[in-house]
Amino acid sequence: MHGIAVAGLLLALGCSQPEPDNPDDPVLARVYQRELRLSEMEGMFPEGATPADSAVIIEAFANRWARDAILLWESEQNAPSDLNLDRLVRDYRASLVRSSYEEQLVSTKLDSTITQEELVAFYEATKDQYQLEKPIVRCLFMRVPYPTPSEEALLDLWNNGKPQDTAALARYARRYAEVALLNDSAWYSLDEIAQQLPEGTLTADNVNSKREFSQLDGTYRYYFRLFEMKPRKEIAPLSYVENQARRAILHARKREVLERTREDIFERELRRDNIEFFTNR
Repeated sequence: MHGIAVAGLLLALGCSQPEPDNPDDPVLARVYQRELRLSEMEGMFPEGATPADSAVIIEAFANRWARDAILLWESEQNAPSDLNLDRLVRDYRASLVRSSYEEQLVSTKLDSTITQEELVAFYEATKDQYQLEKPIVRCLFMRVPYPTPSEEALLDLWNNGKPQDTAALARYARRYAEVALLNDSAWYSLDEIAQQLPEGTLTADNVNSKREFSQLDGTYRYYFRLFEMKPRKEIAPLSYVENQARRAILHARKREVLERTREDIFERELRRDNIEFFTNR
């Protein structure tokens, strides 16, 4: 930023400045021995900003900087006498470098393909971990604004159950319904369905006695048909926890890749005599 622009900014800020040692890079704030200079704000000013606009940006940034700087100073004054900053910095740097390399390893060596057979085998071996915390239902559900467009035709489509009518029902839902869950093999949280209905309409206690109903509340007409319910503490079906199971499989593979690579590197460098132990002296 050239000198004329700097002068304009300082005038717009309307604040006193310390004796300048570099007029083109003035000090904007000082906290004890730390200084914030204008050059540190390079790239923060939008194109076409007036000196007044830039002054607002400078003032806000300087205020945030001063708050951070004074907190850092206070932290330094109260740091434990035995705090080894050099060691902390070394450990943090080592952690960052190691994490970056591990990410690179995972991106190049991890096989993310999971077959259906692998998924089923993993689920069968670990399904005790997938105990339901809340009831789930397999159902059809629609919420349509009232007055309901083509209501008689909708009722025919809803009640028929023929494949061609199921497709027509989906087309109707795309056009008119605010909520439509029409996959009869999908599982949903009962709470998720109940939240779409007037309060108290559907609960874990009454869902089995309200397996199918149509209900009107003056604003919406609701359609519900229950096929199956699984209560809490039962094992969730695979389709309900499939994404969770896939993540678990990939996490195990990632851990295996990293452990195998770590061991391979260790054995390689041990053979090259680049690792020495002196613990048996």
